[in-house]
Amino acid sequence: MKLLDIFGTLKKDMDAVEQQLYRTIDVDQELLKETSLHLLQAGGKRLRPVFVLLGGKFGNYDLDRLQHIAVPLELIHSASLVHDDVIDDAHTRRGKPTVKSKWDNKIAMYTGDYIYAKALSIVTKLGNPEIHRILSKALVQMSIGEMEQIRDFFNTGQTVRNYLLRIRRKTALLIAVSCQLGAIAADAPVEVSRLLYRYGYNVGMAFQIRDDLLDLKGTEKQLGKPPGSDMRQGNITLPVLFALQEERLREPLLREIAGIHAADSSADTSRAIQMILGSQGISRAELLADRYIEKALSSLQRLKENKAKKHLQDIAYFVNRRAY
Repeated sequence: MKLLDIFGTLKKDMDAVEQQLYRTIDVDQELLKETSLHLLQAGGKRLRPVFVLLGGKFGNYDLDRLQHIAVPLELIHSASLVHDDVIDDAHTRRGKPTVKSKWDNKIAMYTGDYIYAKALSIVTKLGNPEIHRILSKALVQMSIGEMEQIRDFFNTGQTVRNYLLRIRRKTALLIAVSCQLGAIAADAPVEVSRLLYRYGYNVGMAFQIRDDLLDLKGTEKQLGKPPGSDMRQGNITLPVLFALQEERLREPLLREIAGIHAADSSADTSRAIQMILGSQGISRAELLADRYIEKALSSLQRLKENKAKKHLQDIAYFVNRRAY
């Protein structure tokens, strides 16, 4: 199933959001313009703008107003990826060179900073202080999540709780506030925006767990980067943590991870991946992703029946079985 098949009715409005994205990053400084364009042209699912627009369907839908939320949230997501690629020393994303790879770390960091600033400048055009408060709080939490990920690189002693708190901050919160702020910008009832926040939070948690599973189960063609990239970068994900809980695997897997840590960015992760694929770590992580999707769908039950609700249900199902 393709995302375009799920929310095809939003195509016209999503095209308008896409055009606005490109207009927003237009700047006289040629290098900054080039790096920002490179990032946007790498594509992406544009899930966050979709969640904003669908959230707006539960209130007084106004595309002009919703664009002031949808565009900034996609820009914030994009800026976070530029910074992630510097931290992770990632050379490709979605099969294309990263900004840090094509230029350098300094250029990448300032590109990310510029895109963050542009995002925040757009949000200020909406006079609702609640929107500003929610978004600012989410950005603070995202920054904390990034610091925690750096702190826990190659930390095989971290707990599952540490992992879940980290992905809540790094991934789930931005998806949650995308749903929530779309509803708030459309003047939907408070209870509706709260339910949409819960939906987005749980979908976001499942999304990241599935992303971490794909890094181990997927192919380079599917991922746009070599499998095992998370482990190579020191990011110890949920299936790895679960596999490390198995007595027969713990010591050999710890040795493999130590070897990856000692090597450079081209370290061979194939043996470690095979150990994890042969463990219960995969099925346990999949089960937890299933539970988050169940919670997300449960949050939708109290919302009124409309096409947006059906789209949100379909996106939840897509997230839980996606292969890219």
